[in-house]
Amino acid sequence: MNNSFNSVCEEKVYAKVFRDYAKDVRNFIFFKCGNSDQAEDLMQDAFVKLWKNCAKVPFEKAKAFLFTVVKNDFFNQVEHQKVVLKYQQTKRDTINKETPEFVLREKEFQQELNDAINSLSEKQREVFLLNRIEKKKYREIAEILGISQKAVEKRMHQAMLHLREKIKNYKI
Repeated sequence: MNNSFNSVCEEKVYAKVFRDYAKDVRNFIFFKCGNSDQAEDLMQDAFVKLWKNCAKVPFEKAKAFLFTVVKNDFFNQVEHQKVVLKYQQTKRDTINKETPEFVLREKEFQQELNDAINSLSEKQREVFLLNRIEKKKYREIAEILGISQKAVEKRMHQAMLHLREKIKNYKI
């Protein structure tokens, strides 16, 4: 190679590299990303990096440097986009649980559940609340109420049937 092309830091050498490789670099990355604006930006960034590192990059390695830089920058953008999308999905899932509609539906369900529990007979309500709210086992409820465990099971079964009938759209 001619000694005049030893340093990419010389403006005329850098200009020659740009004229010779800019279109190829742009086309190379365009085929990967499919977006002409993004390809143009990536190509320009690669040439900026070449200029900043011109003292380290000999003329003979300039083409390989440009293609490597543009490819790595593209893959970094893709990885960044994946992180952004994952964050947006997580945020959307969180927001959906806190929307006014969700809060309203939750309040409506709570009111409907309270009404259904209040409509149980006193004996069914007592067993249901001891089991579901206070987390007592049937045996413990039987001891507390002074009835058999079979009686507790029957009251709980009747309470569940009644609640399922009153609250048809929800599982209990």
